[in-house]
Amino acid sequence: MSASLFRRNAALGARRAFSTTAPRPVAKISIIGNLADTPELQETSSGREIIRYAVASNSGSKNNRQTSWFRVASFAEGPSRDYLLALPKGSMVFVEGDASMSTYEDAESGKTRSSLNILQRSIDVLKRPHQVPEESQ
Repeated sequence: MSASLFRRNAALGARRAFSTTAPRPVAKISIIGNLADTPELQETSSGREIIRYAVASNSGSKNNRQTSWFRVASFAEGPSRDYLLALPKGSMVFVEGDASMSTYEDAESGKTRSSLNILQRSIDVLKRPHQVPEESQ
């Protein structure tokens, strides 16, 4: 790269010359963890359906294990919606999505709290939980 081109690019700052889309203030996140419960279908105030679920991700050694909880929302429709709603608790999933932070005031303590909101873009099931077959009586 020539020195003049380098100076011109440096002067433009953090400009996205490689993309034709506008920059967005969105962070991407990837999570591997287990579903805390089966996903739930909820209706928004505008009448649109949203699927909400939580993913638990563990880190650390067995003696010092820590669990992080992530709340995820999805606007999946059609077969994707049905597939997501049918996932059992404990399924190991790989979720990719857009992450954003929001702040709110806790109703109980009055303290300002932060929340990490994740909007699912894709989900892959890595492993389903072992199910014990029911014995016929």
